[in-house]
Amino acid sequence: MIEFDQKDIKKIRTIKVFIDAASQIIEEEGIENVTIRKVAKIAGYNSATIYNYFDNCNQLIFFAATKFLKDYVQAMPDYIDQGDNELEQLILMWECFCLHSFRKPKIYYAIFADDIGGRPGTLIKNYYQLFPEDLGSPPEELIPMLVETRLSRRTSISMKPVLEAGFFSKEIASEIDEEIRLVYHGMLSLIINKRIDCEPEEATAKVMNHIRRIFAYAVEQDNKDNLEKTPV
Repeated sequence: MIEFDQKDIKKIRTIKVFIDAASQIIEEEGIENVTIRKVAKIAGYNSATIYNYFDNCNQLIFFAATKFLKDYVQAMPDYIDQGDNELEQLILMWECFCLHSFRKPKIYYAIFADDIGGRPGTLIKNYYQLFPEDLGSPPEELIPMLVETRLSRRTSISMKPVLEAGFFSKEIASEIDEEIRLVYHGMLSLIINKRIDCEPEEATAKVMNHIRRIFAYAVEQDNKDNLEKTPV
C-alpha cells in the first residue's frame, strides 16, 4: 500500500472509497467474492487505478475485512475486566478473540493468516488512521495489541503483564505462545474448510479448554522449576 499523509484529503478519500466498496461486497456476497474488477465497478474507477493504492487484492481485502473487527475490538475491554488477575485477563482476552474469530472465520483468516504481502504489521495501524472511530477508545495498555496483525507479536504483547506479575518465566512463555497459536489456527482452519461441525461458542469452548490446560501446565512447570532451584 502506498503511504499517505493525513493532509492529503483526496488520496485518503479515494482509499476509503475502495475499502468501502470491498466491504460492501463482503457484506452482500461474502469475502471470497471480492475481486478488483467488482470493487472498481462499485467505486467508479478502472481496475488499474486500485493498484496505485494497494499492492494486491489480498491487501485490499485485508483493509475491508478490518472493518468487521469493530465488534471484537470494542467488546475486548469489558470482556477482560471480568478477570481478577493478569493471567485470568489474558485467558479472557483469548476467549474473546476466539469467539469473534469463529463467528467470522474468513474475516479473521484474511487479517491474521492470509498472505497480504510485505509489512503486515503496519497495515492495521494504517487502517485505524483512516477509520479511528472503529478502534474506539480502548484502555491505553490494550492499543499496542489491538493494532498488531502478527499473532506472534499480539501474544507477546498480551503476555507481558503476566510475566511481570511472575506467573511463569519468559522461557516458558515463548513455548506456550506457539502452542496456543497452533491450537487457534488449527480450529480456524477446520472451520473454514468445514472439517468440523460446531457453533462458534462450542468451537471457542473446545479451544479454551486446551488454552487453559496450557496455561495451567505453564504455571505448574514454573513452580516446579523454582522449587528445584531453591537451596535445600
